[in-house]
Amino acid sequence: MAGLELRAIRKDYGPVAVLKGVDLSIADGEFVVFVGPSGCGKSTLLRVIAGLETVTGGAVTIDGQDVTRVPASDRGLAMVFQSYALYPHMSVYDNMAFALENMGVAKPEIDARVRRAAAMLRLTDYLARKPGALSGGQRQRVAIGRAIVRDPKIFLFDEPLSNLDAELRVATRKELAALHAEIGGTMIYVTHDQVEAMTLADRIVVLNGGRIEQVGRPLDLYNEPANLFVAGFIGSPRMNLLPAGVDAVGALTLAGRALAGVTPGAQLAGEAVTLGVRPEHVGLCAAPEADATVAVDLVEQLGGETFLYASGQADLKLTIRLDGQVGVGRGDILPVRFDRARLHVFDAAGRARPLGLAPRSPA
Repeated sequence: MAGLELRAIRKDYGPVAVLKGVDLSIADGEFVVFVGPSGCGKSTLLRVIAGLETVTGGAVTIDGQDVTRVPASDRGLAMVFQSYALYPHMSVYDNMAFALENMGVAKPEIDARVRRAAAMLRLTDYLARKPGALSGGQRQRVAIGRAIVRDPKIFLFDEPLSNLDAELRVATRKELAALHAEIGGTMIYVTHDQVEAMTLADRIVVLNGGRIEQVGRPLDLYNEPANLFVAGFIGSPRMNLLPAGVDAVGALTLAGRALAGVTPGAQLAGEAVTLGVRPEHVGLCAAPEADATVAVDLVEQLGGETFLYASGQADLKLTIRLDGQVGVGRGDILPVRFDRARLHVFDAAGRARPLGLAPRSPA
């Protein structure tokens, strides 16, 4: 296995700049996930690492060796695509063995590698079958097995679970996590699914417009987003982002009313800011303690949790997550209070700014 270094990576398609100077280090054995909206450059960046796209500028280093101009076939990487790309006329065994045969690996070694990967992925009983006789989850495991047998320096995954139904996605996600724990390989994974990112990654790379917005451990990004984009992108349902202000003495105001005990500071006095609060950090309270009073527009009762979608004065829109089953209906008027230790403030440039509060403890 190997580490990876990207330095000032740029990729242009004619006049269109897709990657705009990406710098990133990935350690040997890390599981790193690229996330971001459609068109942010995450799949292009993965293809640059794989050697399937040439860079306009910058350098790609794998295991200390500059491979920027090295062909994909000579980089020692293995890629698993969204489509399984299996040979339909070949058995599972032959699909997994094919690349090794082309590399001239001895037959006993091929057999050992294929059977070891098949055992790892619970495919031993299916080695004689053709892909057409397999489920979608089994086909994706064959595609992953085909990568494993090559013993690559780095595994690259391009939205490998997006063709699976919800139940299979969960099952295959667990298998990928177990696989990483077992083989300890360096893995880079592209997805638009936040659950996959949060549950699989050692670190998440958030991309937007061809640039990296923030890199960090999943809960670090969730608890301490560096800017407004990351705050709104990481988390489902998304963070409530509310127009707010800072008065002349440095206190935060929402809908013209000061929030007791929340002081972004005199340096922001008189400025418009954005208040961020996650749905689980908005609670019901007694009226005298309320930060806002809202009317319930929609209730989603999910059994173990309840989501309320509500609105208030000055176009205030809130999503509220409550534990368990709550006797609240559409049209109910509710006083709500924000967890002071969990608030975020972003300045006019979208940067996170410190609050005059005790440090937040981990969620």
